[in-house]
Amino acid sequence: MTTLTKNRVQSIDLLKGLVMVIMALDHTRDYFHSYSFVFDPTDPKHTSWYIYFTRWITHYCAPTFSLLAGVSAYLASRRKTKKELSVFLFKRGLWLVFIETTIVNFAWFFDVEFRTIGLATIWSLGVSMMFLAALIHLPGRAILAFSIVVIFAHDLLDAIHFKGSILWAMLHSADFSTFKISDNFNLFIGYPVIPWIAVMSLGYSLGPLYNSDFDVAKRKHIFNSIGIVSILLFIIIRSINVYGDPFGWQHFDTFSKSMMSFLNPNKYPPSLLYLLMTLGVGFLFLANSENGRVKAVDFFCVYGRVPFFYYVLHLYLIHFLAMVVAQFTGYGYQSMLLADWVSAVPALKGFGFPLWVVYMVWIGVVVALYPLCNMFDNYKRKHKEKRWLSYL
Repeated sequence: MTTLTKNRVQSIDLLKGLVMVIMALDHTRDYFHSYSFVFDPTDPKHTSWYIYFTRWITHYCAPTFSLLAGVSAYLASRRKTKKELSVFLFKRGLWLVFIETTIVNFAWFFDVEFRTIGLATIWSLGVSMMFLAALIHLPGRAILAFSIVVIFAHDLLDAIHFKGSILWAMLHSADFSTFKISDNFNLFIGYPVIPWIAVMSLGYSLGPLYNSDFDVAKRKHIFNSIGIVSILLFIIIRSINVYGDPFGWQHFDTFSKSMMSFLNPNKYPPSLLYLLMTLGVGFLFLANSENGRVKAVDFFCVYGRVPFFYYVLHLYLIHFLAMVVAQFTGYGYQSMLLADWVSAVPALKGFGFPLWVVYMVWIGVVVALYPLCNMFDNYKRKHKEKRWLSYL
C-alpha cells in the first residue's frame, strides 16, 4: 500500500523520480546526439522510431512533475496554515524564477555574459507556484473548476497574437518566442505560464485524495477513470483534428509517419491534447503503483525526494561532459560556451554520437549522481528543522 508517513507518499516520489531520470535522457540527447544538430527528433520526414521515441517519452516529464508539485503543495498544507502555505508557495516560486534565470541558465549555456536567458521548466513551476499561492484561498471545487476550464479552453487563445509582446508570450504563445532585447541579449520563452498554472492547481485540487482517511481502492478507481477517459479523449479529439492543438497532425505517405505526427501534439505551450496524452498516463501510473516493494522503487524514489537538487546537478554534469568531449574530438571546449541553444549552433553540426552512445552517457550521468542525491536525501530527512532545505 502507499506509505503516507510524514507527509510523503511513495507512489508520488516514485513517479517524480522516474520522470526526473527520463528527463535527463532528453537533455543528454540535446548535447550528445549527432542528429540533434541536424533535425527535430520528432519530425516524421527525417526521424526514425528510435530517435522519435527517445524524444517522445520525455514529453511525459514536465506535465507529470507540474501535477505532482500541486499534489505536494496540498500535502504540505496538512502541516501549515493556509496563510503559511500561501507565503511559502509565493516565496518558493520567486526563488525558482531567480534560479532559472541564473544558476539553471548558466548550466544550459556556460556563458558568463548571459547573452541568452531562457524561461523554461523551472520558470513555469515558479510562476505556477505564485499563482497557486493565491488560488489556494478559493474553495476546493472552485480550484478544480478553474483547472479544468483552463486546461480544456486555453487553446482558444492560439489564434490571438500580439506581435512583439513579451508579456503575451509569457502568458500564452502557440510556439517558441525569442526576443532580441539588444545586440548581445536575447530572451527565449519556451514555457508560457498558461496552461501550466492550471496543471499545478489541478494537482492541488486532487491532493485530498491522499488524505489518510481516504479509501485507497476509491483513489485507485478515480485515478484509473481519469487516466482512461483522458487517453480516450486524446484519441477522439486528435482524430477529429479540429481543436485541442494549434498545428494539428498530418497524414503522410506511410502509416508509420502519420502515427508519429498523431502522437506528437504541441508542447510549447502544452496543448489540450498534449496534456490529455501525458497526464492520462500519469494518472494510470499513480493508480497502479501503490504497492511497489522492489528495490528499484527505492532507487527512483531518491531522485523523487530531491528533484530540484538532482535537476541542477544533472544539467551541469551533462554540459561539462559535452565540453570535455568537444575538446577531445577537435571541436574545442570553447564550442560548448554557448550564446544560443546547443542544437542551434551551426559550428556544432557534425559533433555528437550515435543514439546508443547517448543512452550510455545518460545511464552514466544518472548513476553517477545517485550517491550525491542519496546523501542529500538523507540529510534532508534528518534535518527537517532547517527551513532552507524546503527550497532545494
